[in-house]
Amino acid sequence: MTPLREAPPATRPADRRALRRRRPLGRAPVLLVVPAALGLLFLVLPLAGLLVRTPWGTLPQRLTAPGVLEALRLSLVTATLATFVCVVLGVPLAWLLARTAFPGRRLIRALVTVPLVLPPVVGGVALLLVFGRRGLLGAWLDATFGLSLAFTTTGVVLAEAFVAMPFLVIAVEGALRGADPRFEEAAATLGASRWTAFRRVTLPLVAPGVAAGAVLCWARALGEFGATITFAGNFPGRTQTMPLAVYLALETDLQAAVVLSLVLLAVSVLILASLRHRWITAP
Repeated sequence: MTPLREAPPATRPADRRALRRRRPLGRAPVLLVVPAALGLLFLVLPLAGLLVRTPWGTLPQRLTAPGVLEALRLSLVTATLATFVCVVLGVPLAWLLARTAFPGRRLIRALVTVPLVLPPVVGGVALLLVFGRRGLLGAWLDATFGLSLAFTTTGVVLAEAFVAMPFLVIAVEGALRGADPRFEEAAATLGASRWTAFRRVTLPLVAPGVAAGAVLCWARALGEFGATITFAGNFPGRTQTMPLAVYLALETDLQAAVVLSLVLLAVSVLILASLRHRWITAP
């Protein structure tokens, strides 16, 4: 009886998938190529125009200007603090949505995603009505603790966290749904509590998703404009972040606005480059 032979390498499932990826699909129809090229130009030309109009000769001097450095420092600090708030509050929220069943879960998930489609200015108005000095909670905070959140650096952090948290929650919830719950069940059978299983098993499993969500959350917080200017104002050194500085520079110094925009563009490119294997390329 002839013994079974191992399948040739090219016929293995993994190799067949690799061959399909490398195999050309043929010529694309013109009716698809033309609008695709126009769409690409529509997205790339504004960025190219920004690079062309950048004053490269005076770029070092403009980047080291006191106002630019102050706005950049404030943006980095507030975006980092907002991301920390989102991680502390968003990861448990994502776990609740992914791992537990309770009445109204769909409604809560919809409410979590509302800031994604809500105009940022409307979000700023909503924050002002709640946390402002005469807001629902702001009046109590001011009368009890003498704490005012609106038009402060803390207000910037709150505004950025409000618009950025959905990015983290969605990313972590997706990672939790993709993780095998049997590992958590095995930890429970070995006597681990829910908190221990979450800390020692669940978090390591979804750590890449948490990291990717945190990076996206940080990038969104760094570029926030509408909710920040509405709830926190535009005070240099206190609430004026990079997007607000770009808006102000457009009225007085176009080249300064271009330089600030270039900094934000560079940060965005770095974020996309760091997440290319998770968010850009196809699986």
